[in-house]
Amino acid sequence: MRSQWPLGSILIFVLLLAGIAIQAYRDLSRPDAWDYWKDQYVSPSLTSSVVAKLNLDGAARDRRALFIKGEIGPGAARWFREKLDEAQLAAGDVILMSSPGGDLNQAAIIGEIIRSRGLITAVGTADAAGRVKPSYCASACVLVYAGGKSRIGVLGSGLGVHRFTTTKQVDDPLAEAQKISGAVLGYMTKMGVSSSVVQAMSETKDIRWLAPKEALAMNLVTDPLGKP
Repeated sequence: MRSQWPLGSILIFVLLLAGIAIQAYRDLSRPDAWDYWKDQYVSPSLTSSVVAKLNLDGAARDRRALFIKGEIGPGAARWFREKLDEAQLAAGDVILMSSPGGDLNQAAIIGEIIRSRGLITAVGTADAAGRVKPSYCASACVLVYAGGKSRIGVLGSGLGVHRFTTTKQVDDPLAEAQKISGAVLGYMTKMGVSSSVVQAMSETKDIRWLAPKEALAMNLVTDPLGKP
């Protein structure tokens, strides 16, 4: 029985597959490529769950929330956008978070997404009934939190900041540090947060937990009573 595929078509098909394989190899040969693909498709560093009715201050709200937990990986922004679309949150709904931080650039992109959709942010965890318990948000997570149109201060939750550095090899570490600080300052200013938060970050390489009054004075927390 003769093949239904002409030899020319088979050759073209093989060449196309080879081209795809070569491109995939080039993509994955970059130092950070595998980390991205792993975080995006294999084992995401963040987890999420939808809370149908968030319960703040002991009162159930007709407001949905997306709870995200874990480290902000190199593919976190795309993952977050997909989870947000699946959750079908509307403006005024809540992003509840618990994270030690992670990738600075991805955190800023997530914060931009949150702001563009008019969402509220809060730090904490939620049980099956939607009751919120204190948790923490440190390092790059604070940039995600800053993206909220309003930012709820959950009693007992912590906001931790520190100096941002790069793990990449650079010719001038001081210049790179200044570049990062400038980018963070620009982002925080855009989100309506005082520049004093960047000063607090620059003071230590270790996590510094902001007192509630500090976070409020910086306009990092905009709703200290936790009433959306």
